[in-house]
Amino acid sequence: MMRQSFRTTLKRYPIRQIRHSATTISPKQSLTRQAWNTIKKRPIEYASIPCVAAFVGITTNWMGVKMLFYPIEYFGIESKRWPNTPYGLFGWQGVVPTKTETMAQRLVDIVTEKLLSLEEAFGRLDPDKLGRLLLPAMEKSVLEECGKTWSTILKPVLPILLPLILKELNVEIDQVLNLNHVVLSAFVRDKEVLVDLFQKVGRVELEFLVNSGFGFGFLLGLAQMGAWAVKPAFWTLPVAGALVGYVTNWIAIKLLFEPAEPVNIGNLFVLQGLFESRQIEVSDEFGDFMSKRVLNSQSLLRDLSEGGSEGDLFKFLRRHLPYPIPEHILTAAVAAIDDIARNPAKYPEVHAYVSQQLDIEDTLSRRLKKLSPTQFEDLLHPVFQEDEIILIGTGGVLGLAAGALQTRLGWGGPGATTKALGTIFVTLASSLGLYALQKYEEVTDEPLASKERPQLRRHETIIRPAIDPKQFYYS
Repeated sequence: MMRQSFRTTLKRYPIRQIRHSATTISPKQSLTRQAWNTIKKRPIEYASIPCVAAFVGITTNWMGVKMLFYPIEYFGIESKRWPNTPYGLFGWQGVVPTKTETMAQRLVDIVTEKLLSLEEAFGRLDPDKLGRLLLPAMEKSVLEECGKTWSTILKPVLPILLPLILKELNVEIDQVLNLNHVVLSAFVRDKEVLVDLFQKVGRVELEFLVNSGFGFGFLLGLAQMGAWAVKPAFWTLPVAGALVGYVTNWIAIKLLFEPAEPVNIGNLFVLQGLFESRQIEVSDEFGDFMSKRVLNSQSLLRDLSEGGSEGDLFKFLRRHLPYPIPEHILTAAVAAIDDIARNPAKYPEVHAYVSQQLDIEDTLSRRLKKLSPTQFEDLLHPVFQEDEIILIGTGGVLGLAAGALQTRLGWGGPGATTKALGTIFVTLASSLGLYALQKYEEVTDEPLASKERPQLRRHETIIRPAIDPKQFYYS
């Protein structure tokens, strides 16, 4: 059909109009000169080619970013789907939601091995103060679970017993609370948490990935325009369009993470992947998100009390309290912690104290900043490594379709000036619309944590002037 459409175009417009360069340009003249002379005769039609290429670049990159995260659940027909893959025969699920457990485990490894120690964090809690804050909830739970008699017996004992138990808990916290399970379950329980994390810490990179498609697409479109001027065959625009879609995605993803380590170019400027160059800012974002959504006092206390009389906290209490104390007392103690975890509005002082003393945000942020760029890269790169070829290939397919459409309608070739003007307007307006959509999402999104501390915000760029190493991480 494409061949027929191109032949129809040839019938409408004499072949000398398409290949007039062959009759007006000497064979000795360069292809560049031939292309330039051809383009000068029909500038509007040819100008539509790089405009379409720019639109293809920004559109395919935008679609690629959306396909990373959405839809959260598989959308389509479940007739055929391969295990642990985002695609089915007739459907798609976001790459991150599909591989939540795999990606979350990599994050867990970073947090537990390099950033946070529960023993250190819980060691900041003062047993006496925390005991006083927990006492009302404990007395209430004992009264409700064990009755008035036990409540009266334990009332003078609890203020003395709680600090002693909490002191032992601080020492054995790694045996009672599994940090790996806390973080992993938070992500697996709600896939949107992991999606939100990656979008928050990588928002600058994701925006760059989309917007760079326009610039790279336009530049490659100029080459596509030259190819059409020299060789106006039915396959020229589709093939060139596929290359534009593929290459723009590939270049943008490479620039996000490569080179990981900063490379000094002749003491004039430093080249580094965009994500690694924002290590200070991203560290703040990561610490802020984790302390609010994953490792907050609510989730830690909930996981601490998980399992009730079969859980690790109950077993810990049984080890440290003499057997004359009946099990329903220990069950009441565990229930008190669970009640505090699930009702933060009822116990604001407990949550405020635990959050302040654990200091999860600052601990994660400070230690993440100390990682080498190569180690730091593992925070976000897995998102793009998983099924990267699918995202890049999508750009190629859409570019091929756009090129085929241009050929079918005669855009970019001889004639159809009105269509060319319409094409230029539509593609540029659509590209502007995608850019405006990103800006709207940015305005309505949660503010960047680092904007609250501007001294830690660094310049967002892949290339920056060479500066003194002591100032390397600060702008």
